[in-house]
Amino acid sequence: MQTNMHKAKQLDKHDTLGHYREEFYTSSEKIYLDGNSLGLLSTRAETALLHLLNSWKEHGIDGWTEGEYPWFYLSETLGAMTAPLIGALDKEVMITGSTTANLHQLTASFFQPYGKRTKILADTLNFPSDIYALKSQLQLKGLNPDDHLVQVKSTDGNTLQTSAIIEAMTEDIAFIILPSVLYRSGQILDMETITEEAHLRGIKVGFDLCHSIGAIPHQLSAWDVDFAFWCTYKHLNGGPGSVGGLYVNRKHFGTAPGLAGWFSSDKAKQFDMEHNLTPATHAGAFQIGTPHVLSAAPLIGSLEMITEAGIEAIRKKSLQLTAYFMNLIDKELAGYGFTIANPRSDSLRGGHIYLEHKEAARICKALKANGVIPDFRNPNGIRLAPVALYNTFSEVWQTVQILKNIMEEKTYTNYENKRGVIA
Repeated sequence: MQTNMHKAKQLDKHDTLGHYREEFYTSSEKIYLDGNSLGLLSTRAETALLHLLNSWKEHGIDGWTEGEYPWFYLSETLGAMTAPLIGALDKEVMITGSTTANLHQLTASFFQPYGKRTKILADTLNFPSDIYALKSQLQLKGLNPDDHLVQVKSTDGNTLQTSAIIEAMTEDIAFIILPSVLYRSGQILDMETITEEAHLRGIKVGFDLCHSIGAIPHQLSAWDVDFAFWCTYKHLNGGPGSVGGLYVNRKHFGTAPGLAGWFSSDKAKQFDMEHNLTPATHAGAFQIGTPHVLSAAPLIGSLEMITEAGIEAIRKKSLQLTAYFMNLIDKELAGYGFTIANPRSDSLRGGHIYLEHKEAARICKALKANGVIPDFRNPNGIRLAPVALYNTFSEVWQTVQILKNIMEEKTYTNYENKRGVIA
C-alpha cells in the first residue's frame, strides 16, 4: 500500500499540469471527482466574471461596445477561443444558447425531410434531453417519433458499435445526432468514420460534445462534421448553467436559421430594425437571442487556462489518471463486486471511468460521507472523473482506499440504495 502511495506522489511530482490545481477552489476535506457534471470554479473564471460585472457598473449600456470584452461581440470572441479545442475555424464556432436550445436550432435548420428521407437516427444511450428535443422537432414537422426516430441499440448496455451505427444509415435517414462521448460509459465514438459514412449516403450528421469538449481533442472541420453543440459547465469549467456552444461547418454558411432571432442578424444590419432578417454570414446566424453576458463571462478565464495548458497535454494527463485509477481498482477492489464498464482502450475512453455495482446508489452516498464527490447514474452506475487541471494521482489513490474501506466495513449498508432528487 505504501508503495502505491509513493507511486502516486511521484506521479504528482512529475505532473507538468499540477500547478493549475492552485488556481481552482478545491477543498482539503474533499476529493472532487464530478467535474464531468460540473467543473470547479477557478480564480481566472471568477476574475473574468467580476471584470464583466464591473463593465456593467462602469459603462452601463455602453458596455455593449466598450471595455476589454464588448458584450455585442462576446459570443464571437468566446467562439474564437473555443475553436482550437474542436479543430474548427473561428467563424464556425459560437458561444450561445444552451445545449438543448442549440440542438433545437440546428435540427430546425438542417433536418429537412424529403421523399423517402424523413427519419432521424440517434441512439439508445444518449442523454435524454437530446432525445426529447429530437422527438419534439419531428412532431413540429408532423412526423410521428415512434416511426421517424430510429435509435441504434447497444449490445451491452454501455457502448455502441460503429458498424451498428453505419448499418442503421438506411435510405430513409435524413439526419443523424450522436454523442461524441457517451455520458454514462465514457466511450468515444469514431466521429471521423461515422461522418464519412453518413456523407457517402447523403446524410447530414452532428455531434453532442458535452462530455468531450475540453477533455479530448477534436478535428471537426477536417472530419467534415456538419455541426455540433455542447455545454460549457463540465470540462470547460464555465459554471452552473453557463452558456452553451455550437459549431457549423463553413460549407453550410448561408443556410437560413430554422429558428431566427435578434442575434441571428448580420451585426452591421442588426440595428437597422428591418423586419426582414439579414442573417450573419457565418455561424453567428444560428444564434437566437441576446447573449447571457454574465453567464458567459467565466469562460473567458476558463478558456484562457485551457488554451495555455493545451488540449493535448490535458488529454495526456487525463488518460494517465484514468489508467492509474483502473489499475488500482483491479488490484485493490477485486472481489467486491465492481465492474469497470468504461472502455479500457485509450482511443475509446473519454475523461471519466464508469463502475457498475448493484449497491451503486448507497456506495455513492458512503463516498460522499467520506469526502469523495462521485456521480451516481441510475440504476447501478458510479462515474468518477479525475480532471487533469485540478485532480491529482494522490487523490485517485486515496479514493480507491476509501472505496476499499467502505466495502470491507460495509458502511454503505447505512444508506438506502436509492438515488437522491439530483443524481
